[in-house]
Amino acid sequence: MNAETTNTIPARNIILVGFMGSGKSTIGRELGKLLSYPLIDTDTKIEEHEKFSVADIFSLRGESFFRTCETQAIEQLLSEGVTHHIIATGGGLPMKKQNRPLLRELGYVVWLDANTETLLERTSRNNNRPLLQTENPRETIEKMLEQRNDIYQEVSHLHLQTTGLNVAETAHGILESARYFFGHS
Repeated sequence: MNAETTNTIPARNIILVGFMGSGKSTIGRELGKLLSYPLIDTDTKIEEHEKFSVADIFSLRGESFFRTCETQAIEQLLSEGVTHHIIATGGGLPMKKQNRPLLRELGYVVWLDANTETLLERTSRNNNRPLLQTENPRETIEKMLEQRNDIYQEVSHLHLQTTGLNVAETAHGILESARYFFGHS
């Protein structure tokens, strides 16, 4: 690898935040391919540690327990010195105030945003979304976005609207932005 290539590939992690259905896992896999970085999904990490699905953790132990697990997952990544990874977070992970500086310490934080219609369409394909098992998922999404969007904005280095963008375009845009960020930080 020559010096020019070394300087253009981010050495730190790229962290993806945003509402469920915003594309964190899908775009994370694409970024991972582009950079040859492994993808860490914090929800999967928690499921492996707890030996239960996210939905089961919510129903058996509650949301508060799950949020504590999210903090522990981020703290573990930091203590292990994880670098050169794509990290897809659960949609609520940044809501806990103590997680926000930890995310920024881990690397370059990208907020993947999508409009309500897109989120509703994407999340309706999956019944493993405990917070959306309500009478009116659209209303739930709108209320949650109202609570979360300012926090996503606060924690992120880059805000990217994903509605209407394809996965490859989005991943390339994030990569270019991350290269610039890491080259100037």
